[in-house]
Amino acid sequence: MLAVKPVGRNAAALKYDILSALGVQALALDKHRQRLILRLMVLITTRYNWQNNELSIGRAEMARLWSVDERTVKRELAKLRAAGWISVKRAGVKGRVTVYEIDLGQLLLDTRGVWDGIGADFAARMEEGQGLTPEAEPKVIPFQRPALATDGQGGLWGQVLAALDARDPATCRAWFTRLSEAEVAGGTATLVAPSRFVADYVETHLSARLLAAYSRFEPSVRAVKVVVG
Repeated sequence: MLAVKPVGRNAAALKYDILSALGVQALALDKHRQRLILRLMVLITTRYNWQNNELSIGRAEMARLWSVDERTVKRELAKLRAAGWISVKRAGVKGRVTVYEIDLGQLLLDTRGVWDGIGADFAARMEEGQGLTPEAEPKVIPFQRPALATDGQGGLWGQVLAALDARDPATCRAWFTRLSEAEVAGGTATLVAPSRFVADYVETHLSARLLAAYSRFEPSVRAVKVVVG
């Protein structure tokens, strides 16, 4: 994982790069994901503290900014969290709103498919890791989890599974490993689930994360469909 720190001499340029990548990525997706990314961009430009990586805002205020009700805010936040783009830094308590943090490194990685479209200079800058620094080595010996078993599934789906497992092994092994890839055609990746319950859960809660992982390895994939096998 990469830790993005937009500080120092290149801070302003990196902020514009992140917003540019998000905007171009949104325009390449369907209207629902366009709206979701636009809403995230509004939060970043109006309430995000770049220095401390903190987004301190309540649902009522989000609803006003987005011109929606709080139920929609709750639903959109769930999608952003499922994609791995935001997470709760400090839970809200009485009199204080929830503080979120944004994984800027994940945002950049998930927009890799549009870098070349922005420009060769942009792609080169991102590939060289301008503003991206590896996270510090942990102070303790990490727990070594067993390697992910993909049951011989290689190719694109194998790459997607490995990326999902690296970011969130618990979710990957509970849900994504229960899927298999049927085909990738016409900009859509079709996956097969063993039951209607699994298919509905993945499409409702995890489709954004799946699409983000697919687009990192195959930018032509614009949608993910889960069917029952």
